[in-house]
Formats: sequence, structure tokens, C-alpha cells
Amino acid sequence: MLVGRKVTVLGAGIAGLAVARALALRGAQVTVYEQADAIREVGAGLQISPNGVRVLSALGLADALADVAPRGEAVELIDGPSGDAVARMALARGEYRFVHRGALVALLAEGARAAGVQFRFLQQIDRVQLGAHPPRFITHQGAEVEAEILIGADGLHSKVREALNGPAMPFFTHQVAWRAVIAAEPDAAPVAQVFMGPGRHLVSYPLGGGLRNIVAVEERRRWVEESWTLQDDPEALRASFAGFCPQVRGWLDHVDAPMLWGLFRHPVAVRWQGYGAAIMGDAAHPTLPFLAQGAVMALEDAWVLAERLSCHETTAAAFASYKAMRAPRCTRIVEAANANARNYHLGGARRAVAHAGLRAISALSPNALLNRYAWVHGADVTEGAGG
Repeated sequence: MLVGRKVTVLGAGIAGLAVARALALRGAQVTVYEQADAIREVGAGLQISPNGVRVLSALGLADALADVAPRGEAVELIDGPSGDAVARMALARGEYRFVHRGALVALLAEGARAAGVQFRFLQQIDRVQLGAHPPRFITHQGAEVEAEILIGADGLHSKVREALNGPAMPFFTHQVAWRAVIAAEPDAAPVAQVFMGPGRHLVSYPLGGGLRNIVAVEERRRWVEESWTLQDDPEALRASFAGFCPQVRGWLDHVDAPMLWGLFRHPVAVRWQGYGAAIMGDAAHPTLPFLAQGAVMALEDAWVLAERLSCHETTAAAFASYKAMRAPRCTRIVEAANANARNYHLGGARRAVAHAGLRAISALSPNALLNRYAWVHGADVTEGAGG
């Protein structure tokens, strides 16, 4: 049903590029509008769990991913101040990849172009109009563009989401996160390590290309804007984790220009579709970064949305089916990420009890901790189940 149909995608991030390739492979004529002057992605590393790898494989990008993303072997939970091991989870069931966000965006962009996707750059969207007419959007330059099918992959501040749901009301979680990339040790094992401490935690893992990813989260009362491009003083990061073990402090000594962003909770959108338009990825269901599923949910959305559009006779029916398949799963993942935000930052007696429990579970049943998320990582939307 997609052959020859014209689809306009707003946003050339992970969500937009993935859905553009998925649609083009099914015969759609896809144009992506992007406000930047070229495809580029700020950011650091991503963990792509098996449910995301399955989508990339179905899109024909498995080899390209393997070339730039080492395969993860394990996740280790570590007491941050002492450096003592708390638990280890072997990533033996399914394929996990650690990848730089820029490398993932680049391979998705190349895949989209190879499938025939067209790009329009320097196209900032000021307003989207939905109603009893095909979707329209107005660019900052004043151009009015009409779309046959409009996909909002335009992120946290989505104009398509706003047209469907009205203004969003996020709230500051009183947590901030630093992102940085440093040189990795030559013999760095492909293991994601989570260093937990009172009111803060730090996650690190090696990326391809000799790089190490660092994400450090701190609870604080002071508001920080929700931005991917705010640079902070590295001394502030080092001061926050001065009480952590030498391994963490050694990594942070090599950080020159960390990016800082405030962590906000956004409600999952009530309306995902209408008037010939639909939203996906962060535009539909922004999530906190405590389950490593933001990018993966966008990949799943891309596959399901394209598949639904290809097998339904009407766009409205396809969009309704897409939301029915995706909204319950994405809402559950967002809620699980919210819960993890609390679990990593315990202090005092609660922390000691929790760590003792994790050590016991890890020793008695090594797979038990990771099995809690089998419903996340074991899903395969490319088989049509939708998770």
C-alpha cells in the first residue's frame, strides 16, 4: 500500500532516519526535513539491546552496525565509593551493541540515501496545521508545505506532537546528567559498568574507534535546561564524583568539555495520530535514560509504523493500529526507566541492604537480574508482534 505514496518526515535523528529507510524500502517516496545544515548528531554513546539490533538487521544494516559497534559482553553493578563489585549480568542472550550516537546516525543516513530518501536541510519548522485537509507545516522562512502523509520524528519539542496534543508540560526531575567521550584503554573489555552512590551514579562502556562513553547523573535542586548542547565546566563533574573510587576519578581526569542537560519527565502523548499525521520516538514517548531504551524504542517505532502503513488500506487505520501496538509497551518502558532512577541513588542503610540483596541474587542466580527485563530485550517487532 506504500508504493508511490509520498511521505514527509520531520527530523533527521535516529527515529526519522530509521523510519525513512523503512518506508522507502517498502516503495514510499520519502522526504526528510531537517533544521540543521547537514546530518549530524551531538551526543555520546548508546546501548543497543537485542530488540533494537533486530530492527537494524531487518533494515539490512546489521553488517554496518557490527563494523562500528563492539558487541557487549556484560553489565556490572559496582559500589561507586569503594569500587567493590555488587553484581554482574552476562549479556549472553541476544546481541547487545555499544555504539557512538554519531556512528549510528551516520549508518542510518547512508541507509536512507541508499533507499532513495531525499533530504531538505535548513528547514526549521515553526508550526504544523492539522484539520480537515492534508497535513501542512510552515517553515521559519515562511514556506507552507502540504504533505500526503506526515511523520513527526522531531523529538522532545515536536511541532507535530503539539498540533495533536497541545503544549507539553514536562517537569524537572531534579537530576542532571553529564555526557562525555574519552579515549578508551587499549584493552578495555566490552562491559557496561554502573557505579552507584548516594544521590548519583555513573555509567561507562567502551565504544568503537578507541573511545569510552561516560554518562554521570547527579541529584540536585538547581534547575538545568533541557538541552543537548549545554557545555559545563569539567571541574564541576569531577567535584560531584570526588568521593568515588580511583577508576572513576581517573576517567573523569580526562574529560575536557562535558555536556550537561537537565532530566525532565514528559508524559507519554495521549494522541499519536490524526489528520494524516503521526508521531514517533521522543515526540511520542520521551524517556529518562535509565533503561537504555530511548533510541531502541525509536527503532521499534520505525519498523512498526512502516509495516502498518504498508498493510492497511487507509492511513487512519494504519496509524490507529500503530498506536495500539506501541503505546502500551512504550508506556511500560518509560515507567521502568523512572523506577531505575531511584534505585541507583540509594544511600545509608537502604543502600547497604539493597547492595547485599543484589550480591546474593547475582551469586545464587546469575541470570535473574537481567531476566527482569526479558520483556524488553526479548521482543521482536520485526515478527509483527509489536512487543
